[in-house]
Amino acid sequence: MANARSDTPKVGGVEVRSIDYVPLDERHGKLSDLGPLWFMSNAQIATLAVGLISITSGGNLIWSLIAIISGALIGTFFMAFHSAQGPQLGLPQMIQSRPQFGYIGALLVWLFAYLQYAGFNIFNTVLGAQALSTTIHGSPKLWIVIVTAVAFVIALVGYDLIHRFERYLAYGFLLIFGIFTIGALVTLDFPAGAFSLGGFSWTPFLAQFGVVAGYQISWAIYVSDYSRYLPPDVTVRKTFLWTYWGSALGAIWLMCLGTVLAAAVSSGEAFDTITAINDAGDRVFTGFGAIVLIFSTLGLISVTALNMYGGSLTLISAIDSFRKVRPTLAVRIVTIAVTAGLSLIGALGASEDFLGNFESFLLLVLYLFIPWTAVNLVDYFIVRRGHYAIAEIFNPRGMYGRWGWRGIGSYLVGFAVMVPFFSTGEFTGFIAQALGGADLSLFVGLPVAGVLYYVLGKSIDVAAETRVAEAEAAELEAAAGRHEALGS
Repeated sequence: MANARSDTPKVGGVEVRSIDYVPLDERHGKLSDLGPLWFMSNAQIATLAVGLISITSGGNLIWSLIAIISGALIGTFFMAFHSAQGPQLGLPQMIQSRPQFGYIGALLVWLFAYLQYAGFNIFNTVLGAQALSTTIHGSPKLWIVIVTAVAFVIALVGYDLIHRFERYLAYGFLLIFGIFTIGALVTLDFPAGAFSLGGFSWTPFLAQFGVVAGYQISWAIYVSDYSRYLPPDVTVRKTFLWTYWGSALGAIWLMCLGTVLAAAVSSGEAFDTITAINDAGDRVFTGFGAIVLIFSTLGLISVTALNMYGGSLTLISAIDSFRKVRPTLAVRIVTIAVTAGLSLIGALGASEDFLGNFESFLLLVLYLFIPWTAVNLVDYFIVRRGHYAIAEIFNPRGMYGRWGWRGIGSYLVGFAVMVPFFSTGEFTGFIAQALGGADLSLFVGLPVAGVLYYVLGKSIDVAAETRVAEAEAAELEAAAGRHEALGS
């Protein structure tokens, strides 16, 4: 497809568009850019920390690695299918929830999504500040402010800078973490039996599997934000594959590295992520640990920028549910600033308890978004088969309604049936207790929510909706063109 542009519409170098539709003449970019973007989104030390769960709860190394690989491959499967929606619809991810949940009803999932952005950014900025304080020294609170400010600038400039930043980081990561990983495997000492298949236990295995799968599914709420400028002829299959393998390989590498580092720490010794990376790097050569940590902070800054960008889109979507928002540059600046400010306040006030409860936070994300991902994917790929009337998504009294009872009902039922299977430090369901703490909620909530929505979705007149979408298509492109100068 020939494109009239090679860049996003900007004012003073800053992206203008937010939740509005991206017209065909502004579509640009390469599918291959999705690979490094999602690889680097996972290739940072917050992801490494996800790989600690099984080891620190009594699992052995080999079964922890198996849990990580299987959890990543399964969780990324759902996330990557959401990515394929971006080029086809030209919309950010969360606004796409309106056809399933309704114009107002979508606030249910947007609230949870915004909670996720804030939670991850608090963790990411604190972790980055700790890394910089350890290596360059200085006050961790000062570094929190600096990390937040740099991420804010990247998020503000927008889509194209984020893609370029992640692509260049990927080259540096392959070099630095390639050396670090090989060095760690050669120099670290592992306890006897670490690689034995005889030490299997369901509880740490499923805890690790669930956290990994949840971490990967958590990307689903904004994955198409970073594919929506691609032309629609890139195909669903290729969009899926570039996203899937980029994200899965980044997650598997870092999470497996985390469990390897944790396994090398003797039992009874508290595991500190920053210290472990620094010590393991210095085993390769003196000072290399600091190099790894500083570079890791760049990865944390990049993913913090992604969260600010996605958080801004979600906040605009939420405000638009109450009062029609004209998606201008000023709106982007304010909502990114609010998102950055909330994360900054949370990070400055974060305690060690917050960092220690990262596992529980990841499980909460998993629980909240399992039924959403089931409903959204079933609607897009099975019920409506990608046929949406884009203009109606922005119509408060449009054909999708203010409350989508099918989506909301399926979500709530899917979530409710998961509750007995929950297993966290704060709450354990009665079925999980009977299974010794094993968490099977993913295998229950996903099919229940998806199948229920499929059954309820049979009453949707998809043919009529498709006719509306086709009739509006030309006007949609013209309207999007008229909005080009909204940021000025």
